[in-house]
Amino acid sequence: MDVFDQVDPFIGTEATALPPARGLAAAWWWPKPQVGNTHPGATYPLGMVSACAFSGAYPTGYGRYDLSTEGLPPVLHERAVASGFTHFQQSGTGAIRKYYNYLRVTPMLQPLDDLGQLWDLSDEKAEPGWYAATLGSGIRCEVTVGPKSAVHRYTFPAHRDARLVIDLSTGGLTIPYGRTVPLRAHLEALGPGVAQGEIVVEGAPLAVHVECDATRWRQMLWYDRRLMPGGTRLDFDRIRPTTLRPFGLMWAGPSEPGQVVELRIGFSLRGVEQARANLEADCGSSWFDGRRERTTAHWRSHLGKVAVDTDDTDRATVMATALYHASIKPCLAPDESPFWPTPGPFAFDLATMWDIYRTQLPLLTALVPDKAVELANALLHIAEEEGNLPIGYRMARGADRFSRQGSALAHTFFADLCRAGLDGIDWDWALVHLHNDLRRTYGEDFLLRGRAHPISHTLDLAFAYWCTCILARRVGDRTLADQFTPLAARWSNAFDPATGLLVDSEFYEGGKWNYSFRLLHDMAGRIALAGGDEGYVGLLDRFFGFGAPAVRQPGLAPSASQMAAGYALNRFEGLNNEPDMEAPWGYHYAGRPDRTAQVVQAVVTQQFGTGRGGMPGNDDSGGLSSWYVWASLGLFPVAGQDLYLLHAPTWRAGRLSVGDALLELETTGFVEPEPDGPVNHVQTVTLDGRPLDRSWISGDELRRGGRLVVELGPTPSGWGTATASRPPSTTVPPTNGWLP
Repeated sequence: MDVFDQVDPFIGTEATALPPARGLAAAWWWPKPQVGNTHPGATYPLGMVSACAFSGAYPTGYGRYDLSTEGLPPVLHERAVASGFTHFQQSGTGAIRKYYNYLRVTPMLQPLDDLGQLWDLSDEKAEPGWYAATLGSGIRCEVTVGPKSAVHRYTFPAHRDARLVIDLSTGGLTIPYGRTVPLRAHLEALGPGVAQGEIVVEGAPLAVHVECDATRWRQMLWYDRRLMPGGTRLDFDRIRPTTLRPFGLMWAGPSEPGQVVELRIGFSLRGVEQARANLEADCGSSWFDGRRERTTAHWRSHLGKVAVDTDDTDRATVMATALYHASIKPCLAPDESPFWPTPGPFAFDLATMWDIYRTQLPLLTALVPDKAVELANALLHIAEEEGNLPIGYRMARGADRFSRQGSALAHTFFADLCRAGLDGIDWDWALVHLHNDLRRTYGEDFLLRGRAHPISHTLDLAFAYWCTCILARRVGDRTLADQFTPLAARWSNAFDPATGLLVDSEFYEGGKWNYSFRLLHDMAGRIALAGGDEGYVGLLDRFFGFGAPAVRQPGLAPSASQMAAGYALNRFEGLNNEPDMEAPWGYHYAGRPDRTAQVVQAVVTQQFGTGRGGMPGNDDSGGLSSWYVWASLGLFPVAGQDLYLLHAPTWRAGRLSVGDALLELETTGFVEPEPDGPVNHVQTVTLDGRPLDRSWISGDELRRGGRLVVELGPTPSGWGTATASRPPSTTVPPTNGWLP
């Protein structure tokens, strides 16, 4: 069975339902919603389009839950229901404030007046690129997608007046303030089974070209749930929320038992002609089966870039699904920018850089470097046209920057790409935009006062200057590099030497403990500031709850006092959220990889599982899933430093296709990890037969591939403890690789 067959797209779609935590993991506290917020709909790797059953629930439009920001999610629907099938879903995010779910397609046996009714969903099935379910009406529904298209297939029971309805007026969610209203729209029937249209949603024009093979059925436009026989066009020059009436297109006619009707849709952000061309490019003359077959093949190829050796089918499913979820976003849509006329890379649903820059973007860079370069160029186009490198970006004019979350996070991504020596990026052009972006929002405070509040932005900006130095050195701008080097050292202004922690400030989704263990470029200086190895390890031990009693997680609608008491624990969030996801590897820099092994094994074995409740928190565009992929393999990327920290893998063996190279991972002395069970500790490491005393490898070593063999044992060893074997720490950005 290959990786594709092990994926379960339903993981994370319901409230967290993991076994009670034991041991170390029981001391961690979850402040954020206990639900993955994923959806099981049809997707394409980094594609523009997704399609899924639509219930209007938060936040993807699929599922049973209402708005949630902490604790268990409140139930909106007691069972799985849907009013049709929509397109463009987020993946794993939380409160983004605006939601997609455009162009609802509904197969019906009822009059048009019943459009919007919720039918029970049964016999749901899904695999990468395909989703299927049966509505309570008895209609079997299937959807698949291409990069810029979707194809639907509906199998009807016998009925005298079956219908297939497209509603162009819908969008968003059914939660309060969750609806999206089109600003302008037009729809035109071109001939039997063919139509085109465009809606302007949040300032972005979404065009569609639609083809339906039910050419013997009547084809009609409709408005305000009333048919328009003989009408061929609808135009709305201005729509307001108070004046919106639903409108769309419909095919209707008698159905035979088991009659199949297929619908294929091309999408574009640049008009109906490009939508038609996109459908032709994606599907040609084929319909559902042809598109599904090609999407399946593409997913198999992509997911085949990572493989693990295990007899535990549940763990194999968690790994395969994590890799799948890590490969859905961002949405790449080349030549589709609706905001500037030139061709070239474009990306949307970047939600958000704060969630993905540490784990998911390094994973994309390793597995599909060409796509990483495409995304980087898309970000540069956005910066050139809109004035900033986005923290978050979506299909909307005036897209939110999410500036409270972080500052200048794209700089880490560009630094890794620069160090990797990837072709296809104009580094002079990139340097200009990275330089300009450093002065935006909190950047002015950083320059004028030496620090910025919220204080985590001081760490963001100092490291961004360090990353930008790498680009400056690459293009030969020594003056700029010399100017930025002391600014990169301002990370120390964020810390209080009396405590070894960040100074008091406001923090986004966490406290100063959660943000105090970021992997900085000058970790030696950071550890010295905490009183040396012993003091730093002591802080980490307290943070991870070594020796602490078990905690009680927030339940449904937790009170303010419950949340305050939880935050007062100053405890690791256990992958329920992103701020401290890299903290377990802080031990490496203090010569204690044994502690990293304990924490990582506890997370991998207890914070992720199978079933719909198998995630500890919002997956956030694959940010958490990417963490699992890296951590379970025994590798962890230090974003922006082109550096990978080694620890005990949780698989007997594995392999990682890095660009055109293959890195094979092997172990000796491996013991299958169990929750609160014995911990595997690294004894020795060899790379292509050469002993590796250090607890890290460079990006160059990773990209060359080879054979990495890790000898494991039940007790800690001296590996990775000596000062010379610890990960690099520097105050001066390097020009080339870490190794001489």
